Amino acid sequence: MIQMSRVSRTFHSRRGVVEALRGVDLEVREGEFIALVGRSGCGKSTLLRLVAGLVPVSAGRISVGGTPVTRPRQDVALMFQSPALLPWRTVADNVLLPVEMFGWDKGEYRDQALRLLDTVGLAGFEKRLPHELSGGMQQRVALCRSLIQQPRVMLMDEPFSALDALTREEMAIELQRIHMEHGATTVFVTHSITEAVLLADRVAVLTPRPGRILRVMDIDIPRPRTLGRTSHLEDVARCGAELHELLAVEDGG
Repeated sequence: MIQMSRVSRTFHSRRGVVEALRGVDLEVREGEFIALVGRSGCGKSTLLRLVAGLVPVSAGRISVGGTPVTRPRQDVALMFQSPALLPWRTVADNVLLPVEMFGWDKGEYRDQALRLLDTVGLAGFEKRLPHELSGGMQQRVALCRSLIQQPRVMLMDEPFSALDALTREEMAIELQRIHMEHGATTVFVTHSITEAVLLADRVAVLTPRPGRILRVMDIDIPRPRTLGRTSHLEDVARCGAELHELLAVEDGG
């Protein structure tokens, strides 16, 4: 579904040149959930923006569904760390924002918006304003807003990092369930190794800047996964430990 071939990105400014990414080769299969981990500044978020078509590559090629990425696409959704809800719009109208932006008929999508809100446990909150919701609830609204356009590809840039630990784990479990239902190809940036192991089919480890793919690790653990006392707890811990070791080596430790 997503093909990255020798992708590099360099930024030029008055302060000099920053090489964010160099020669990244990565293929994400259709319906796959892949997590990107690495030290701060290694280019994870930049890579997401390149796939989204928000930033052009300096070298190399990115394609989605066999089509080169040259600009933002309606079938690719990007979810940020902040929910970025419009404070004057109700929950339902925030979810429907992409529908308006693409010029689609809001009336045809309102029932779908309500179903999505019900899916994430927000039935009855459609007329509330963002300030009436907790941080976790706001992120659920942002997730529904990303799903309303029925994307083939979901790009998620540390969407749960501002949440408390318990809410973050709850959101990870919720996202697992939604991904199993909707099957969108997902690329998920996180600093949390635990989150990566809970969510991903594979985890790509990036080197420090300029970011390159150090290793892509398979997470061959049955779903759904949790941190509770399940038969898979030992496998979750083993994969987490291996990723910790990779990041320590990457950092020279």
